[in-house]
Amino acid sequence: MGQESNDSCEYLLSSGRFLGEKVWQPHSCMMHKYKISEAKNCLVDKHIAFIGDSRIRQLFYSFVKIINPQFKEEGNKHGNIPFEDKIAAVKVDFLWHPEVNGSMKQCIKVWTEDSVAKPHVIVAGAATWSIKIHNGSNEALSQYKMNITSIAPLLEKLAKTSDVYWVLQDPVYEDLLSENRKMITNEKIDAYNEAAVSILNSSTRNSKSNVKMFSVSKLIAQETIMESLDGLHLPESSRETSAMILMNVCCNKILKPVDGSCCQPRPPLTLIQKLAACFFTLSIIGYLIFYIIHRNAHRKNKPCTDLESGEEKKNIINTPVSPLEILLQSFCKLGLIMAYFYMCDRANLFMKENKFYTHSTFFIPIIYILVLGVFYNENTKETKVLNREQTDEWKGWMQLVILIYHISGASTFLPVYMHIRVLVAAYLFQTGYGHFSYFWIKGDFGIHRVCQVLFRLNFLVVVLCIVMDRPYQFYYFVPLVTVWFMVIYVTLALWPQIIQKKANGNCFWHFGLLLKLAFLLLCICFLAYSQGAFEKIFSLWPLSKCFELKGNVYEWWFRWRLDRYVVFHGMLFAFIYLALQKRQVLSEGKGEPLFSNKISNFLLFISVVSFLTYSIWASSCKNKAECNELHPSVSVVQILAFILIRNIPGYARSVYSSFFAWFGKISLELFICQYHIWLAADTRGILVLIPGNPMLNIIVSTFIFVCVAHEISLITNDLAQIIIPKDNSSLLKRLACIAAFFCGLLILSSIQDKSRH
Repeated sequence: MGQESNDSCEYLLSSGRFLGEKVWQPHSCMMHKYKISEAKNCLVDKHIAFIGDSRIRQLFYSFVKIINPQFKEEGNKHGNIPFEDKIAAVKVDFLWHPEVNGSMKQCIKVWTEDSVAKPHVIVAGAATWSIKIHNGSNEALSQYKMNITSIAPLLEKLAKTSDVYWVLQDPVYEDLLSENRKMITNEKIDAYNEAAVSILNSSTRNSKSNVKMFSVSKLIAQETIMESLDGLHLPESSRETSAMILMNVCCNKILKPVDGSCCQPRPPLTLIQKLAACFFTLSIIGYLIFYIIHRNAHRKNKPCTDLESGEEKKNIINTPVSPLEILLQSFCKLGLIMAYFYMCDRANLFMKENKFYTHSTFFIPIIYILVLGVFYNENTKETKVLNREQTDEWKGWMQLVILIYHISGASTFLPVYMHIRVLVAAYLFQTGYGHFSYFWIKGDFGIHRVCQVLFRLNFLVVVLCIVMDRPYQFYYFVPLVTVWFMVIYVTLALWPQIIQKKANGNCFWHFGLLLKLAFLLLCICFLAYSQGAFEKIFSLWPLSKCFELKGNVYEWWFRWRLDRYVVFHGMLFAFIYLALQKRQVLSEGKGEPLFSNKISNFLLFISVVSFLTYSIWASSCKNKAECNELHPSVSVVQILAFILIRNIPGYARSVYSSFFAWFGKISLELFICQYHIWLAADTRGILVLIPGNPMLNIIVSTFIFVCVAHEISLITNDLAQIIIPKDNSSLLKRLACIAAFFCGLLILSSIQDKSRH
């Protein structure tokens, strides 16, 4: 296990804080909540032994209940308690040794013998019985020190082959203690803990002790001991937290859960990652060499002064920047940015913390950005429905809401989740509307347009798949918009190609386009209700390499099915709107309502009622699965209602929020970048650049995150101009190179997969 892993283990065992009443946050790392199946999978063929008093017995019960929640707290309280799951081959024992004495020493000594099978994990601790039996005398403390000194070498020897944890004593709530326990004071407990720590840590002279101190339960108890029934034993929720911490210590390095960064070593670099690092390093070196040569040439050609006239002579005219320089500069900047991505979310250099949802952490930032958005507004260049500024504004505020939703962990609150699902659907609605409008009006089905769109959508994600060692489907939204773009393109490009110019001459073509859209809807319905057919299509190689996640395409089917109709709705809306616009049914002048006053007022009323009705329905959702089933059919109601509310009044159509529009222009980059440099552990946690100051940390990490997203947007645009030229012959050569690159990537990926298995 690496140094970073050991450090995070120490933090997990020794420090942390409560985010809420029952949510424990270890210092600097994330704790995974283990399910029954995960716990059994981790502990298969393992033997865990708990040795100690009634407090250790409590910890034993809570640990076992992670494996088997039905396990009853029965049996002799002052005796050994066995547990065994024969199917999973897991054995957990509690051994009753309430004092650190000869009896406990003998039990541990047996395990040190070579011929005896040793437990894989040993959890030991005791002190309160010694305080109670000897009435808190100083002689008892001296005897405790002597006994633990004699046990320490045995524990150290065991720690070479097993994981050994010494549980420090939790504080008591003295006011609740019964008369026969009044001698157990927090002062005495602290003295016993100090003795245990000093002796066990000094048991090895020249190196750090292998016996790990389980001191985090003390911190947990300090916050919760007041809820104890007898002042001595912890409430159930607190010991469940301690047991889950112990499970994380044992299992994170084995199962490597994404949201369990504590005790996990840094993943080794893959062959593809090493090659990517070499490429970016060479790009940086290449650009520096290019820059130095260019600067020296510039110095030589500097304007010189004519000695006779005293005037400057210009030897050269400013030359345009070469494509090679732009290419090297872009990859140089991208290399530095990717190094930051890797350090944030793979190198264990920065801390990570779990999310914790409260209504204030979601709604207060929403109100704040809403005020900023309203404050920064400008007049639009045109007043058409869904003009460019308005769609950028729409994307912008939706993206900001989604970012706040992710960082606040609001997915646990179902009404918020359902409204966010509408925002994701609205993005896809814009995909259908925007691409349909372009192809319908321009009739440009050339390969250059297709390549430009695919490059802009996928460039960052492909780079991240390589650098961060993540599957393409992990960034689910990009595959979604990419596939839907290709569906729109194929639907409209296939014979007969029907565009607005052709349809204006004959209404029959409108009917032909509607037939195309009807066929598309039929295909969508078939795939939505035929999971087997869908999975067969996307399980074919090489599609499977793009759409598989954890060995199957179910996640892709679920994501696609969740918003299966909304792109079609966007295409249909674009068709109807453009047809009405062509027939001059709409009034899109500045300040004019979209329809006559009566119709405008009626549609506004219907839109507001529909919008609120959907919100009431979404807020009353009780079952996520049932609401997700209805979502594809009803999400369009709130989307259309918003469009009408935003566009029917002329004054609303004439202004837009420049604040939201700015974010809208980089919305795709914001959505993708958040995975690794704003959130952490693949969106499961929060990146911590500045520990101990959550507000300052959010401000700094957000500033860097937005700047990086903006820079990546510029880099993508620059590279798109170079890599996707307008000349068809040059473009075909580039496409051949790109195809060769992806073939090489597939081969290397297959080699990696075989080496992993």
